[in-house]
Amino acid sequence: MLSYIVWSPKPYIVDLGFTELRWYGLLFALGFIISQQVMFHIFKKEGKKERQVEVLTLYMVLAVIIGARLGHVLFYEPARYLSNPIDILKVWEGGLASHGGAAGILIALYLFAKKYNDISYLWILDRIVIVVAITGALIRTGNFMNSEIIGEPTDKAYGVVFGREVELRLNYLTTAIEEVEVERAKSSATLESMPEGDFEYPVKLTVSFNDKNKLEDVKRFTETQMLSKLQESTISQHIEFSSNTKFEYNEKGGFIYATTYGNGVPRHAAQLYEAISCVFIFLLLFYLWNKNRSGLADGRLFGIFLIACFGLRFLYEFIKENQVAFEDGLALNMGQWLSIPLVLAGIYFIVQSIRAEKRI
Repeated sequence: MLSYIVWSPKPYIVDLGFTELRWYGLLFALGFIISQQVMFHIFKKEGKKERQVEVLTLYMVLAVIIGARLGHVLFYEPARYLSNPIDILKVWEGGLASHGGAAGILIALYLFAKKYNDISYLWILDRIVIVVAITGALIRTGNFMNSEIIGEPTDKAYGVVFGREVELRLNYLTTAIEEVEVERAKSSATLESMPEGDFEYPVKLTVSFNDKNKLEDVKRFTETQMLSKLQESTISQHIEFSSNTKFEYNEKGGFIYATTYGNGVPRHAAQLYEAISCVFIFLLLFYLWNKNRSGLADGRLFGIFLIACFGLRFLYEFIKENQVAFEDGLALNMGQWLSIPLVLAGIYFIVQSIRAEKRI
């Protein structure tokens, strides 16, 4: 049995009844909080006013949310949103594009630089990318908590079986289901329901029903409707269940439990790859700023960020699932096409900063 991880956390920290406190929202907000504190430090070290950081934070929050949302609308699903414009406002349903966020930041910082005479556009770009990197790390971690933006299947030992989609799909089947739990099977010896040799990555599925349901009704439901659902591609891309899958039943604590086993489909944890990369980019940029802030020509840090961040994004897209169907017919997906001009822009800014240093 190869090593693998089954990942299926709840996307929320606590259910308040009227709403949920979600990991993604918390990490998103934490990114701005940490970024603001780092920018306070940078502005203080460089003799700028701390009040300017408060204004900058407002600009950045609006730029990221509006830019990322419109970026997703225009780049990935224009037909859907243009036919239902009101859905553009439903940010809580998901759909944010990092490239759109980048465009929003560029516009917002231009307006910010115009507001203050002592701050140039390139100067603030060089500083803001330091904190954009750490915010990006936290946002991608939020994507991991949501089990979204997943990678392609892999046989590597660090592959992750994302079970959350399976849980959601089954929960929608009927209100009789109390809870669905996906976990790594402790022993392949218990997998009698699967053909021998087909369970390289055994996963245990447990569905609980309240005792208001009769056992014979639960059996009828699991062995017809639920078994049919388990064959659908939305589930089989995460966990494969054979058409002759068997269920085990037991009653305990007022619940009826139906248990079966499937073969997990480990995938690259692309969200974590990007998150870890962003942490290293943050450390690199902060180090360069801290060591050479008075000696680096404007645009150097910004150029490094564009090349590192979007160059890696271009590469990671090769091991990520496409976000929308139309990308399947493209030589490169939308994320890669949008990354290319940003990498080229990064090269331009580095070249310009080197020329500026030579002129001094």
